[in-house]
Amino acid sequence: MESLLTSRISSSENTTEDEKEPIVFSGVPKEIGSQQVAYLPSPLTWFRVLSRETHWSFVYGVIVVYGISQGFGGGAGRVSVEYYWKDVQKVQPSAAQVYQGIASIPWIVKPLWGLLTDVLPMAGYRRRPYLIFAGLLGVASLLTLSLHSKLHIFFALLAMTSASASVAIADVTIDACVAQNSIAKPSLAPDMQSLCGLCSSIGALLGFSISGILVHAIGSQGVIGLLSIPSLLVFSVGILIKELPATNFAYSEVHKKFLQAGKSMWSTLKCPEVWRPCVYMYMSFALSLNIQEGMFYWYTNPKEGPSFSQETVGFIFSIGSIGSLLGVLLYQNLLKDYPFRDLLFWVQLLTGFAGMLDLILVLRLNLKLGMPDYLFVVIDECVSQMIWRIKWMPLLVLSSKLCPSGIEGTFFALLMSIDNAGLLSSSWGGGILLHLLKVTRTEFRNLWTAILIRNILRVFPLALLFLVPKSNQNSNILPPEILMHDEGTGNLKEAGVELASLVNST
Repeated sequence: MESLLTSRISSSENTTEDEKEPIVFSGVPKEIGSQQVAYLPSPLTWFRVLSRETHWSFVYGVIVVYGISQGFGGGAGRVSVEYYWKDVQKVQPSAAQVYQGIASIPWIVKPLWGLLTDVLPMAGYRRRPYLIFAGLLGVASLLTLSLHSKLHIFFALLAMTSASASVAIADVTIDACVAQNSIAKPSLAPDMQSLCGLCSSIGALLGFSISGILVHAIGSQGVIGLLSIPSLLVFSVGILIKELPATNFAYSEVHKKFLQAGKSMWSTLKCPEVWRPCVYMYMSFALSLNIQEGMFYWYTNPKEGPSFSQETVGFIFSIGSIGSLLGVLLYQNLLKDYPFRDLLFWVQLLTGFAGMLDLILVLRLNLKLGMPDYLFVVIDECVSQMIWRIKWMPLLVLSSKLCPSGIEGTFFALLMSIDNAGLLSSSWGGGILLHLLKVTRTEFRNLWTAILIRNILRVFPLALLFLVPKSNQNSNILPPEILMHDEGTGNLKEAGVELASLVNST
């Protein structure tokens, strides 16, 4: 889940007392109370304690950004965007696949947004202005898509990418708030992450559940226009959230800190224990070609496909989100103690086999087995999303263990950007494959070939598993000199690379 990926960990040697505190709001006590969230008798009390210890506006920000903007907005937006490219812009599935990849580029440059929020305050604040900007950018982009029925495809793609950037900026900014509060109140850190995951999951489930109904009732552009409301709420978070202003900010040090962070990240990336897993993660995502647009066009085709309605498509995606939740539960309760290499071997293998369900569906073999399309697609989506989530979870753990001390947050965002680059390559590669096989809006004769090629390529990363460490998921991976960043590799703590330390420095 990209909303949980970026965190910023402060250096204990160069962080002032103000920097160790969470974002402070009016009337908020700075010390954690004696009541522990782990023993709360009810969710309502849990919310009350979180609101009291971190202030209601922080909890409100998490609910808005993770639950409403990313969760609900992402669920409803996925279905409406699919229909927007198909019915409004009337593009071919191969082109829609490429456009979707372009719109995801802002997520690849997440470290840039993180560095900006840490390094470059605006009007004396590091969080509020970026949330306000993200909200305004989202409103403008989504209303542009909604109100212009004959928008040129270039401007439509630009607006779609801008809307994606608004979500990515808000994601990074609220991630920084969560990390900052987690450092100041470590006893509440697990509960903050649980709040993030809970909001995101429930929001996505609700968004997917009603997305098809909304598209059927008001059209894809109408739904896109409604999604400007979550952006307005993000704007309200920027207004309501209060942080201590940065005083005596050392703007002259910004360039130096950027260079120090860059050198540190490069020295870490050159370590074999780091670049080898990075290569595997990128190739694992890139080789799993994304041909979802071809499948979506086939789903809704009245002649060649099952001709699913908007409501049915939305329900199918909502079942997929349930499968994703099941994947999280399976990993948490049964799989989190297995070694990285062993777990990824079986998950990668299952990913290839799960893709064969699409092949059975497109070849209509399910009908010969007496299973209707609707039931088969629901099972397919649930199983695929569950396996995908089980694959994603250990990769998140692996990435977290590749981060050196002092720049954990920015380096983790860099690793997630590598994963997102793999997803972008997957999307573009899938678009090229659909184009080469002449899969169009009405022609699906070679769609089964695209599915077969994708499934075969999904197994190829097994040959690269030697790049993944054999250690279990509870062990350290980085060598001590990289993990601690001693003088031989550039002691970041002594150099003051933690970007937040620029604030209040003289």
